Amino acid sequence: MPHYNLAFLGFGNVGKALAELLLRKQADIQDQRGITFSVTGIATGSHGLAIDPDGIDLTKALELVKIGQSINTINNKQFTVNRSLDFIHHCGADVLFETIPVNYESGQPAVDFIRAALEAGMHVATANKGPVVHAYRELTDLAESKGRKFYFESAVMDGAPVFALFREALPVANLRALRGVLNSTTNLLLTLMEEGQSFDEAVAYAQSIGIAETDPSGDIDGWDAAIKICALVTVLMGVPLKPGDVDRTGIRGISLEDITQAKAEGARWKLVCEAVREQGQVQARVAPQKVGIESPLYGVMGTTSIVEFESDVLGNLSLIETDPGPNTTAYGLLADFLNAVK
Repeated sequence: MPHYNLAFLGFGNVGKALAELLLRKQADIQDQRGITFSVTGIATGSHGLAIDPDGIDLTKALELVKIGQSINTINNKQFTVNRSLDFIHHCGADVLFETIPVNYESGQPAVDFIRAALEAGMHVATANKGPVVHAYRELTDLAESKGRKFYFESAVMDGAPVFALFREALPVANLRALRGVLNSTTNLLLTLMEEGQSFDEAVAYAQSIGIAETDPSGDIDGWDAAIKICALVTVLMGVPLKPGDVDRTGIRGISLEDITQAKAEGARWKLVCEAVREQGQVQARVAPQKVGIESPLYGVMGTTSIVEFESDVLGNLSLIETDPGPNTTAYGLLADFLNAVK
């Protein structure tokens, strides 16, 4: 029975959710896929790191992080690395899960980490949009040259199979256009404003439940939506696109009066992501739009996301993900692992 060593680079909410999911699904993975696994390395941003070729006690690592203690205490003492690149070279993994924070402008340092892991002969599963947008072709070609996989299902719409849909289920389909609501935070804010909260009240609530960051500008000003549309266009349309190439407008200019007027018209405001292929070029846009009840986007409320694809082989095809979170992102990483080694 094949056995795989796994390593975590990043052990925040998504990494912890993935660890818990691996423990919960361990018997299913063995029974249904015929493989076993061990975790041989975990590197965290604020709780140290641990490497053990014989396998780390994953339950113990989760307990230590949850109570705010360092996982250095479960490190095999022969390993005293302090840098992420050193960790990658010493963790002895067959598969690396990369979940560090996104860098919209360059994708670094995640690009370097993923490159190092692939060069070391690892499969890589990432939830990070940056490397997909800024180094997709390079990293995919490197993975292929090493007989490995670079997968990133959780980079857009968490665990929903957006990229796998075209990779596996829609062979030779040519994507002509896509449209959707891809940023959960702004969709929640607009939903709360439709319920009568002011913009500031909605932001404060979203921050209180952990949906919005302390500095929510990446969501509110459309950067997160822009980099997601770039990832989709780069991978699914084959046209490299950077956030600066996207015509981007956030939701700061949407007032309660705008929301009320739209309701009176039987419409709703949404932060809509769009990309259209025309004469070999792709035009991409992120901007607030009023959508009517006839649109699939109309009923997408709260933190739910949707993307609608227009291709040359099917009618419009929509994929909806309801109430995403760390657990759904973790499932995308798990699926990437299993698909990479199948």
